[in-house]
Amino acid sequence: MKPIENIFTKSRTPRVYPHPLRPAKRPTILTPRVCPNQSSILICEGTIRNCPNPKAPIIVDTREKQSLISANLIEKKANIKFEKLDIGDYLIEDTIIERKTFSDFVSSMLNKRLLEQLLNIKKYSKHFLIIEGFYYNYNDFNVHKNAIKGMLLSIATDFKIPIIYTENEEDTANFLILVAKRYEKPKSQNTIRPTKTLKTLEEQKQFILEGFPGIGPVATETLLKKFKTLKNVFNATEKELKEMKILSEDKLEKFFSLLKN
Repeated sequence: MKPIENIFTKSRTPRVYPHPLRPAKRPTILTPRVCPNQSSILICEGTIRNCPNPKAPIIVDTREKQSLISANLIEKKANIKFEKLDIGDYLIEDTIIERKTFSDFVSSMLNKRLLEQLLNIKKYSKHFLIIEGFYYNYNDFNVHKNAIKGMLLSIATDFKIPIIYTENEEDTANFLILVAKRYEKPKSQNTIRPTKTLKTLEEQKQFILEGFPGIGPVATETLLKKFKTLKNVFNATEKELKEMKILSEDKLEKFFSLLKN
């Protein structure tokens, strides 16, 4: 007699049924479109308005065309252009970027190729080095940790090249898009004199007076102590300022010349 099969203990592969309220997800089809910059290649699934950097294309070296970074840029609908770059791996406006994985960084450091690449990217006014996937277990590379730390220190201090650390290819792609988007914004007028945030009224008065040639912190404090306000300082006569004996005739002449002209 054939034994009865125990249907409760026998394992079965569960069948997956589609959710009745959720339509099955259709695969995304990427179609190429041309960004406003006609020489650039934009691959996106929607409209050009989805492009994060329509005006500042990311120029990718042709040797990086098959990399995962290029794939990520395409997936993120970035405005990219493939060209053969003699220097660096990516060019965004006037910013050149050299990108290295940590293993490539170590190997190029050992064969001295890194030094030549660093000198080359300094030919651009704006430049930085991306180190992708930084690895802290130096012993795996048969290189003393002080040699790696020394090279990083040399890049920052001797070559004066900023170093950007990214986690992986996607993180690098996001950073490149971020750099490109900075060029999308209108440039703001920079102040001539760098300054901290001035909080008090007295600090603001001091900052304005010290902007005049030859007027330092001591002279500023003396002037404000006597005249109280900037208006009174600017309306003071040459005789009044001479009597204070805090400014030479040459400095007084420059001061009044700036006020009058």
